[in-house]
Amino acid sequence: MLSESMVLVLGYIVGFYMSWNIGANDVANSMASAVGAKAITIRQAIFIAGILNCVGATFIGAQVTNTIRKGIVSTEVLSDPHLALIGAFSALLAAALWVSFATWKSLPVSTTHSIVGAMIGFGIMAGGFAVINWGKLGAVIASWVISPIFSLIIAWSMFNTIVKFVLRKRDAFRWALMLSPVFIGLTVFVVVLSFLFKTPLGKTLSLGTPAAILTGMIIALLFGLVGRLLLTRFVPNDENGTEEIFRKIQIGTSCYVALAQGANDVANAIGPLAVIYFLVKTGTVGVQVPVPIYLLLFGGVGIACGIGMAGHRVMDTIGNKITTLTNTRGFAVDFAAATTVLIASKLGLPVSTTHAAVGGVMGVGLARGIEAVNFRILYKIVLYWILTVPAAALTSMIVFKLLELIM
Repeated sequence: MLSESMVLVLGYIVGFYMSWNIGANDVANSMASAVGAKAITIRQAIFIAGILNCVGATFIGAQVTNTIRKGIVSTEVLSDPHLALIGAFSALLAAALWVSFATWKSLPVSTTHSIVGAMIGFGIMAGGFAVINWGKLGAVIASWVISPIFSLIIAWSMFNTIVKFVLRKRDAFRWALMLSPVFIGLTVFVVVLSFLFKTPLGKTLSLGTPAAILTGMIIALLFGLVGRLLLTRFVPNDENGTEEIFRKIQIGTSCYVALAQGANDVANAIGPLAVIYFLVKTGTVGVQVPVPIYLLLFGGVGIACGIGMAGHRVMDTIGNKITTLTNTRGFAVDFAAATTVLIASKLGLPVSTTHAAVGGVMGVGLARGIEAVNFRILYKIVLYWILTVPAAALTSMIVFKLLELIM
């Protein structure tokens, strides 16, 4: 029988391992298009994403987390502290193992869906099929289609807009500079609304939709005007000037995605760890669990380590292997991914940043013709998306039985 201190130590180890995997796989998406478009190097991407994810996880991350991720399993299962403890362990370890395997294969998967699949496995073992919310599972499956298609359409539209109003003009640099406040403003507007609607910090501020939209428009206008002044001063009018304008904008967009992912995805690792922590400390756990800030920092450091040690694998797949990216295409991808997550979240539709990023890359690839997209690698990526829930569930069931025998 394991002592409580040993259980807690194991919880920290597995929680850190899951955080590491989030960084190595999911968060690598935030910088993939910037690296693929040569806006920044892999080393710079690792450094920027590592810091921003740590900051996002610690200072913007959820201070309170639902113990059963996404309501996929009935809360009645938590009434037995022993079962809840084993379940949190098995879900965390199973999800981490699957994401780790996908990272080894250099393929992007959703860590949220991995946790959902692992929770299903735990729920079936603890209470049978009746405790699973199958409607929620249906929503997860729907997101495999919703996220990439939304993002594909937006990226395709944005890139074609850039081609029509900038790249095909005789003086493309002048047009890019003249329209830069529009592109910067649109991007900042989406970023501001994403923080106000989607992050825990935004939910704490709880601005209404009209107030949030007005705030977003004012900040977007200011950033657009200031951005144009800076671009006019620092970007030379040469053969690479047009792409350089979009390179500057794209770096900012990628930084936002990294910060937001740290805030939102840290719960995938720290949620189950918080359950283990409070079960060991108090012997009980509620439907919601307060998360100490040092646990959020712990998760943020784990994410940063994962980006630094293995993030280059998934970055290379999304940034280089699906289609060839330039700065204008990379900007369209980042804008599409951010916009997709914002719109779908506001409509209550399930989304994955991973799926949105891949859909965006497909969109800019298809804008150049179907031959510009590597469908062989896309087939592998989609296969792993489909396998995520059942693979994590099956692994969780096996781990649950093993832990039941040990504990």
